[in-house]
Amino acid sequence: MTAISHCPKCQSENAYFDGDLFVCPDCFHEWSEAAAETAQTADAASVRDSNGTVLADGDAVTVIKELKVKGASGAIKVGTKVKNIRLIPEATDGHNIACKIDGIGALNLKSEFVRKA
Repeated sequence: MTAISHCPKCQSENAYFDGDLFVCPDCFHEWSEAAAETAQTADAASVRDSNGTVLADGDAVTVIKELKVKGASGAIKVGTKVKNIRLIPEATDGHNIACKIDGIGALNLKSEFVRKA
C-alpha cells in the first residue's frame, strides 16, 4: 500500500485507504492503488505554471515578474507574452521552459515566474 497525499479529483488531503480503494470523504471519489501510482507519476512529470495550471509544448505564457537576464542590457518586463514554448521536464536547474523572446533571443525560464496566457 502506498501513502496517498491528496485526492486526484478535488486535491483534498483527507483521502484514506479503505480495503482495496482509496476514498475521498469530501467529494466521494474512489480510485485504486494503481490509479494513484499513475497519477503520482504523471504529476511528477508535468510542468506547472505559478497558478498550478499544467503547461504543454506550444502554449503561450505571460511573465509575472520582472526577470533580469545575464549578459543582456535589459530585463524581461512583467506582462511579456511568450508564444510557442517548449518544455524541459527533466531540467536540473529549475529552468524548465525553453522559449524565444523578441529583442532578447532564445533562453530558458522557470515555470514559477510565468502563467498560462
